[in-house]
Amino acid sequence: MYQATVPVFRHYLSRIADMVAIAGPEALDHQIADAFPARQQFATAAGFSLRIACPLAGREVPDLPQALGPRLAVARALLGAMKPAEFEGAEARVITHIAGQAELRQTAEDFLYLYGLPNFFFHVTMGYAALRAAGVALGKADFDGFHLYAPGFRFDA
Repeated sequence: MYQATVPVFRHYLSRIADMVAIAGPEALDHQIADAFPARQQFATAAGFSLRIACPLAGREVPDLPQALGPRLAVARALLGAMKPAEFEGAEARVITHIAGQAELRQTAEDFLYLYGLPNFFFHVTMGYAALRAAGVALGKADFDGFHLYAPGFRFDA
């Protein structure tokens, strides 16, 4: 479970930090419909990274700074301090947590794969989409850090 959490969360928190740097502060206040603004979507994703990894590693979930930049940096650092050995036996854990107003009790695998990862990526994607809707020039490469397209490339049919 270490491989499905720590490296994944650290990579995408880094991607968020890069998107935030491209966007600038004003664009971070943009939102889609009545959803959270991009800034809050990204802050929530940072919180989710620890809300998921910490219980699986047998740790308490720490408080994070409110400001987005420090929040992302602290979450990445805390994740970076986690060791694979902390996750040994995680599959046997049962995680009790709150999802909105629902109290849930899930196996570690359901907690990670059905709740944690989808919610983390939901908030990352909503933040990305809000920035795109604000006119920020972001592409798939900015989101995942892997794709590469020539300048001006478009998928025109």
